[in-house]
Amino acid sequence: MVVVEEAMKAESPALSSSHVLWQLLGGLLFGYDFGISGGVTSMEEFLSKFFPEVDRQMHNARRETAYCKFDNQLLQLFTSSLYLAALVSSFAASVVTRKYGRKISMFIGGLAFLIGTLFNAFAVNVAMLIIGRLLLGVGVGFANQSTPVYLSDMAPAKLRGALNIGFQMAITIGILIANLINYGTSKMSRNGWRVSLGLAAVPAVVMVIGSFVLPDTPNSMLERGKYEQAREMLQKICGADNVDEEFQDLCDACEAAKKVEHPWKNLFLQAKYRPALAFCSAIPFF
Repeated sequence: MVVVEEAMKAESPALSSSHVLWQLLGGLLFGYDFGISGGVTSMEEFLSKFFPEVDRQMHNARRETAYCKFDNQLLQLFTSSLYLAALVSSFAASVVTRKYGRKISMFIGGLAFLIGTLFNAFAVNVAMLIIGRLLLGVGVGFANQSTPVYLSDMAPAKLRGALNIGFQMAITIGILIANLINYGTSKMSRNGWRVSLGLAAVPAVVMVIGSFVLPDTPNSMLERGKYEQAREMLQKICGADNVDEEFQDLCDACEAAKKVEHPWKNLFLQAKYRPALAFCSAIPFF
């Protein structure tokens, strides 16, 4: 970590470890929400309150597999609603990120995380649980759209790959933290599931605050026509006054992106994109 931080200071004075930490929270939140549901749905207090049928199946079926015990469509809806909402919201997040900037998307993602967490932690019926999970899915869609893009925009070229891999690592760390918390809260006599679900509010609050504190990226400013502000931010990132060459490269890339028509149609119809599309679609199935 010290080596990476020194490299960041040398390559990009504007990109501090606090900036990176704030952005990795998006991956941490995704991993936490991904891992927390499995432990919570196996807690007896949670099941007896919201899914009594599953709780009865667990007590009555001694020799059945775990699949048979948890074979309940309402319970499956609670778990899968996050992923469905994330899928749908990611399309809206791409438009918001492009038109209004990365910070707005991060704010929406953090706020959705926070509200969804509160719904789940204080739930009194299944409807509140589902609404909370849907809001968490919106948070995942927006955070996963804006956070890697922000890191790529702000990071120097030599560290860009490492920082984006760090986002993926943050997801796995979030899953680990969720499982450790579930292990501890399962020992509580009451409301352990509320603690597990509610602790996601801590990084969500930090993410919302970070969306106000962190600077905008030069690429995002250029996409919205703020050329002077983009040049000033690029100077801070590069730590130099003369950034004419880099700034022109960004302008050229921005103009080239604006000239692309029917991106979704091109993605499916142009042969050069098909290998990448096939791999990206097939990898999640494995």
